[in-house]
Amino acid sequence: MPTRGRYFSETNCELLAEAEIDAYIAAEKLKHGEQIPPAPRGRFPEGLSTKQLMARKLRTIKGRMTYSKRKEIVEPVFGQIKEIRGFRRFSLRGLPNVTAEWDLICLTHNLMKLFRNKWVPQGT
Repeated sequence: MPTRGRYFSETNCELLAEAEIDAYIAAEKLKHGEQIPPAPRGRFPEGLSTKQLMARKLRTIKGRMTYSKRKEIVEPVFGQIKEIRGFRRFSLRGLPNVTAEWDLICLTHNLMKLFRNKWVPQGT
């Protein structure tokens, strides 16, 4: 099972590699808007740790482009749920209960989007 509580870990990278998933996980924390220096040209040097390899991978052009897609996909949704809706912690305990609570939060988030855009089902 992946390590919980933080994104990057050796264990997470190993599990993703075993599942043949090409992961792009932040290996270091950067300040908002801080520019990532480009990766040195050439092959990756031998002897780098998993964390160093991931940091270098994210500095490549492909790595920066792939990682930047997070802003288009899921990051805004988490920000809206946390900041606009004020959802900071789960009320229930236990994985099945938390999963149900999260499903309800996501459902209401999507319904509110449809309502704001005046969506009407077909055939009504």
